[in-house]
Amino acid sequence: MSAEFRDGVLATVPSMRAYALVMTRSSVDADDLVQDALVRAWRYRGTYVEGTNLKAWLFRILRNEFFAQGKRKPRGQRSLEDIDEQYASRAPEQEWSRLYGEMLNGLERLSHPNRDALLLVGGAGFSYDEAAAVIGCPAGTVKSRVSRAREQLADMLDYELPERRRPDVQRRGRSVSPPHVSQSIALAW
Repeated sequence: MSAEFRDGVLATVPSMRAYALVMTRSSVDADDLVQDALVRAWRYRGTYVEGTNLKAWLFRILRNEFFAQGKRKPRGQRSLEDIDEQYASRAPEQEWSRLYGEMLNGLERLSHPNRDALLLVGGAGFSYDEAAAVIGCPAGTVKSRVSRAREQLADMLDYELPERRRPDVQRRGRSVSPPHVSQSIALAW
């Protein structure tokens, strides 16, 4: 094992844990999932090709392990630690904590493909191409899934997304601006 491989794995662990925490919604299960994924990565480290994207390789293992565990562990099964965490005394919730909880609930209601794409691109910082390598689909599909997930999540949270800026479109030899651009130009005259 090269030092570069070891350092790359160690640098990726916090991102893996954050991704696992959103997927499992339990710190205990997230820690177990990351540990299982790291054990699997260690066991199969000989299959990793030096010079390729280590982060994508690790996240693919993590994602596959999550789905494999989902088949073994019924959804909704909770550990005693989770129940203790839920009912333990704690300071009053702040607004950001409530909003975070709403966002997690919204993420859980998204379809698995859309949620995975959004978490990899928006949460873990993967490019569309890197996320496509993890998920195993074309980059264009990842872009579509991320877009749909953002729109669905915004609707669930009553959040208005900013209007997307599109470059002028060429149609039949003339430039056609999107309506919001044309209207603002007309108002300027």
